[in-house]
Parts: sequence; C-alpha cells; structure tokens
Amino acid sequence: MIKELLTTKDILAAFPVMNQLRTHLDEESYIELVLEAREKEHYRMFALYAESKVVAVIGFQPMITLYYGRFIWICDLVTDSHERSKGYGEKLLNYVQDWADNHNFERVALSSGLQRQNAHRFYETKMKYDKVSYVFKKEL
Repeated sequence: MIKELLTTKDILAAFPVMNQLRTHLDEESYIELVLEAREKEHYRMFALYAESKVVAVIGFQPMITLYYGRFIWICDLVTDSHERSKGYGEKLLNYVQDWADNHNFERVALSSGLQRQNAHRFYETKMKYDKVSYVFKKEL
C-alpha cells in the first residue's frame, strides 16, 4: 500500500527509514523541514507499507523551470536497508511518475550522490533514467 503522509504522526512514523538516507537529521529538525517544505515548496511525501510497516519513502516537489518545464523533482527516495531488492523503490518511483503524468507534468528528475553507485545503476538500468548533468553546491 502506498499512502501520502499528511499528518505529523505519519511523517514521524517514516523517520526511521528516511533517517537512513538523511542521517544528519534528528526527529525535530526532520519534522520542521518536512512541514516547512510542504507549506512553502509544495513538498509531498509518500510511504510504501508492507504489513502496516513503512518500508520505503519518497518525497518530491512539483516544479516549473525554464530548463525542464513542468516537472517533478524527487528530493528523497529510500528503502529500509533490511527491505532492499524487493522492488519497493521501483514501486514508489513508478507511483510518482504516474502521479506526474496524471497532473500534467512532463518529466521527473532527481540527483544522486556520487558515491551511490547502486542507486545510479537502479536509476539508469532498471528505471531508464538518463544521466544529464552534475549538481554543484556551495556551503554558505
């Protein structure tokens, strides 16, 4: 079952899985950021449940830019480390791709850390994403 996380309780229930990807966050900063991103950036978060347990989480933002046009930016995608290779990430990503298509978005994009070679293989081989750019950042 895939469900949008709308309540603070549901968002908090996804923290143990999300924290495996976003290890720098504690529960308090995680909740604050999710709620602020929802309010200001239209961020949405969905979880995939297996036997009433959160096993994978995806967060995304609908966006419009001159480069991509109308698109969905995948901010977060993580499967519980004990539940990997069961197709959960694929199901969530397909769910968001269908959501995007049904809401008149033209594409889905994401970035992935250089060290995440297994994720890159998943995106390119299994999900048929194209590698089109590097992402640069500068800490202020």
